[in-house]
Amino acid sequence: MKYDVDETGSTAVRERAKHGSVKSDSEKQEVQKKMESVGEPGPQHKALEALVGNWKAEVKCWMEPGAEPKISQGTATATMALKGRFLEEEFQGEMMGQPFIGRTLMGYDNVKQTFNSVWISDMQTSMFTSEGKGDTGNKVITLEGKSTCPSTGQTDIPVRSVLRVISPDKHTFEMFNASKGENVKTMEITYTRK
Repeated sequence: MKYDVDETGSTAVRERAKHGSVKSDSEKQEVQKKMESVGEPGPQHKALEALVGNWKAEVKCWMEPGAEPKISQGTATATMALKGRFLEEEFQGEMMGQPFIGRTLMGYDNVKQTFNSVWISDMQTSMFTSEGKGDTGNKVITLEGKSTCPSTGQTDIPVRSVLRVISPDKHTFEMFNASKGENVKTMEITYTRK
């Protein structure tokens, strides 16, 4: 195959031009505008601001359906990060009698039009990622993902979580283990503003 060399000595530019992959300046500007538009925070990101602040947390965990929950206390601090694009929360609490620190990063993907979340903690090496939609003006966000249980070694546990903004000073976070049934609640955290 013979390549034409342009005045700069670049054969790659000529080849791309032949196959239509070189974009004009106006096409490049259009792509740039679209990327900037899609990258801007919108109303879904604004809705996450309701979760910003310092919080007291009451945590209820159910080991088995119908059993009495184990109750513990925690605290959380949440801020908006990266110019209002993501909510970043640090949670300090207790799990199985041991103190732990966990972090959540939550955002809204303008391209996929879904809320996304990742949870990590100093008690595990797995990341819990989930994705879902907002309802009621994004005051209720329902996410679904697959979790790992370090105590049983079980992987790919289908989990649904529901975040509800009750008022400016209160919100809840519920988790449901779908492997045990559709509405089997395993955890509920009630956040109250400090």
